[in-house]
Amino acid sequence: MRLRTILSLIVALAISSIVGKVWAYDASPNPSSTDPCTQVNFSGYTPAPFSQDKNNTTVPPKSEFSFLASKATAAQSITVMIKEQKVPVTVTMVSNGYLVKGKLPDTVKGSYIRVEIFAKGPNQCDRADGWLLKVAN
Repeated sequence: MRLRTILSLIVALAISSIVGKVWAYDASPNPSSTDPCTQVNFSGYTPAPFSQDKNNTTVPPKSEFSFLASKATAAQSITVMIKEQKVPVTVTMVSNGYLVKGKLPDTVKGSYIRVEIFAKGPNQCDRADGWLLKVAN
C-alpha cells in the first residue's frame, strides 16, 4: 500500500507541474518586437558596402559617404567613427528620418575600413551598425 501511495503522489506532482507550465504560458507578442530601440535602423549606405561577391569596388580616399537613420533615432546622438577616429557629419531631416553625410578622413588610404555608426534611440538605448569599404591608395 505504501508503494501505491508514493506512486500516486509522484503522478500527481508530475501532472501539477505540467499544468503549471501551461498556465504560465504568455501568448503576448515577443517583447523585443515592441522594444523601442528596434525602431532605430540605418540603411541606404553610400558608397555601397564592400562585398567580395556583390560589390568588389574600391572607393577613392576622401570620398563622401551617406546613410539614412530612421525617425526613432535621436539625431543629435548620431556619431560616426572610422579607425577609432570621430568623423564630422551633417544630419539633415528628410521625410522618412535623417540623412547623414560625411567624408572619409585624409588618413584612410589603401585599406579596408569599417564606417561605424553609433546612435541613441527612445529611452536613451544604444544602437550601433556600420559597413565595410575598401579605400584605394
